[in-house]
Parts: sequence; C-alpha cells; structure tokens
Amino acid sequence: MDRACTTPRLDKLGIRPGMRVALVNLEDAPLAAEVRERTHDITVGEPLGDTDVVIYAADSPEELERLPALREHIVPNGAIWVVSRKGRSATIRDVDVIAAARAAGLVDNKVASFDDTRTSLRLVIPVVLRPTG
Repeated sequence: MDRACTTPRLDKLGIRPGMRVALVNLEDAPLAAEVRERTHDITVGEPLGDTDVVIYAADSPEELERLPALREHIVPNGAIWVVSRKGRSATIRDVDVIAAARAAGLVDNKVASFDDTRTSLRLVIPVVLRPTG
C-alpha cells in the first residue's frame, strides 16, 4: 500500500499539538473536527496573530489576492496552505497560486492531496525574509 495514501491529513499538513490553526474561507466540518482533536487553538474565519498554519480555500484569482493579508497573520516559520479544486473541476492552477504567492512575498515548498476533490499547496515566508532574533 502507498504510504502517502495512509498518512493522516493533518500529518501531511504539518499540524502538531498546540499549534494555532486557522480555517479561512473553508467550510469543512470533518477537517475542523480533526484539527480540534489535535489542538484547541483553532479559529474559523479571520486568523489571529501568530498563527502557525492557515488553511485557506481559494478557487479564483480574486481569492488569491488575499494572500498578502493572510501572510501578516502567520508566525515567521508558519505556513499558508492554499486548498483548491483539482482535476477537471479546477478553477485555478498551481502556477496561479505560485504567482500570487510570489507577489505576496511567499514561496511554495510542498504540495499535498487534501482530499478526493481538492489539492493543497504550502506557502511559506522565504528564510531570507524571516526576522532574526
């Protein structure tokens, strides 16, 4: 059996106990329940400051314009996972997400299947742009 198929979704997304997680533009009750089992620091909607992981559903170029604002809410070594439809139902492509990420001062460094119908791309602040100290 392929290990990637058996890896729990939260492990693929790098969500560990105690992390601050925000679900933005994402109505996914099963995911919210999964996250609550791992950490109690979860917001649905606008992320709080010092968020470790933002999971953001975006299915249009206009929704990708929100990335600079979301970047302001993550910790320097945090991540924004952009979740979008995959396959024939996709309305944005990875290259669209990557271009919007670069414009927001972010880089992509991982892709993961989110579920049967959606994919996710992890965006982070480049190491050279993270504050030191």
